[in-house]
Amino acid sequence: MSIWTELAGVEFSVAYVDAGGMRTRALQAGSGDPIIFLHGTSGHLEAFVRNIPAHVNAGYACHAIDMIGHGYTAGPDAPYRIPRYVEHVLAYLDALDIARAHFVGESLGGWVAGRLAADHPDRVSRLTLVAPGGTVANPAVMDRIKTSTRRAVEEDDIAFTRERLELLMFDPAVNVSDELVEVRHAIYHRPEFVKALPNLLCLQEMDNRQEDLLSPEQMGRITAPTLIVWGAQNPFGDVPEAHAMNHSIAGSRLEIFAECGHWPQHEHADRFNTLHLDFLSGARA
Repeated sequence: MSIWTELAGVEFSVAYVDAGGMRTRALQAGSGDPIIFLHGTSGHLEAFVRNIPAHVNAGYACHAIDMIGHGYTAGPDAPYRIPRYVEHVLAYLDALDIARAHFVGESLGGWVAGRLAADHPDRVSRLTLVAPGGTVANPAVMDRIKTSTRRAVEEDDIAFTRERLELLMFDPAVNVSDELVEVRHAIYHRPEFVKALPNLLCLQEMDNRQEDLLSPEQMGRITAPTLIVWGAQNPFGDVPEAHAMNHSIAGSRLEIFAECGHWPQHEHADRFNTLHLDFLSGARA
């Protein structure tokens, strides 16, 4: 299954939006209440191609964006810290006159969406955090992210890009396609991406990360109905982190997917889509 066949059943466009002066790539599809999809560290909007059609067909306007310095979106010549990511996402909303949206944030995207929901509750309708990062500073995990990403970017061998993607999955043989590897390899070897890599990896440095962590106090300020989705075999975060987040966000719901790594929305797309659409409708199992 290719990216194009995943999206073949819906009308969509890939647009470039001026979001606060940053040329921002976005996959836009559908109409209705808006959903903003935010990817993880060194990721890109293609992380959500298995989710867009189901949400479009359910009557939502989907916006999967490349965050600052990621994918084909421009980035400032400065470290990409959480407040800067939040500012960029808000600028995207403002550029399209979106007053309020649902958010789906995976990994880094969940960290950003969580902070946005805490600081700007008026902009968030419902919040879905998919294997979200940013609640702990684990040196081993931080080093794994830095090392694997740098090797994939600095070495031309596409096998290192494949290894970086395979880290995310419980079953990489099924979920890491040649096409997905080629898309990421092309992004990783853009001169702009290579130059910006230190800025992009700044949250894997202890001082930066600790200052920007999503704290229990911040999570306690999240008022949007919140769904947390976690993979039981998440290589970048243990299950107790999910339970702690669930405890900190009042009224939140936690779903742990078995046989699943760091991309639940991709590895178990059908289950995720059904769960998420029920959540958006207000249903609860």
